[in-house]
Amino acid sequence: MEFMLALIGFIIIFVVLPSLKQINEYERGVKFTLGKYSGMMAPGWRLVLPIFQSYKKVDVRTKVDDIPEQEAITKDNVSVKINAVVYYKVFDASLAVLGVEDFYYATAQLAQTTMRNIVGSVTLDELLSEREKVSGAIKDIIDKETDLWGIKVENVELKDISLTNEMKRVIARAAEAEREKQAVITKSQGEAEAAENLAVAARKLAENPGALHLRTLETINDVSSDQSNTIFFAIPMEVLDAIRGFSDKAHKDK
Repeated sequence: MEFMLALIGFIIIFVVLPSLKQINEYERGVKFTLGKYSGMMAPGWRLVLPIFQSYKKVDVRTKVDDIPEQEAITKDNVSVKINAVVYYKVFDASLAVLGVEDFYYATAQLAQTTMRNIVGSVTLDELLSEREKVSGAIKDIIDKETDLWGIKVENVELKDISLTNEMKRVIARAAEAEREKQAVITKSQGEAEAAENLAVAARKLAENPGALHLRTLETINDVSSDQSNTIFFAIPMEVLDAIRGFSDKAHKDK
């Protein structure tokens, strides 16, 4: 009797207890029997027979992978450095173990190559102004490719987009040229409007001779208000001829 109890105790201590494996709530276990896939292990204590069986834990929580800075060339041949963050999680632990050797490394490498390819398909302006659209395109491609690995890509966010110093100077010069262009356009539009208004005013003055004299008098009044101004009057030739004729007649009468 004592022998049987000792034997049972031995079996429990050296066989059963080592065979008990704990799977946490945020994990799933992939079990193998004689080297073949034999099922999934849910959270809790699970029995894995030594020698005959083995298992691999897979964390199914959302993971954050920081893609290191990559150098890429945009569609308009601008060299940029860009990095991003990928959020993904395992939705099928068996595929994550059986479908790829190391899904962490594979996902990171796929994200890097996909990011470079997408950046190469857009211009610099599109990359800077449409970050969400570019991020969405990267996410869609990675998500599609990782389905076979049991991985769901939840989001991709572009972090930093860096330009070379030379390209920064080029962009600054282009921005300055654009501002100068707009200034010239604005000035020319103002001059055109001013010329049109002057033409309208000239036509109205020509149609009303009295208005021209009134305008002349008004101008003289404005100028004469400042005593430092010297005013020169241009006398029409008709007035000079009339004065000359009056002078000649007076001379003859004498």
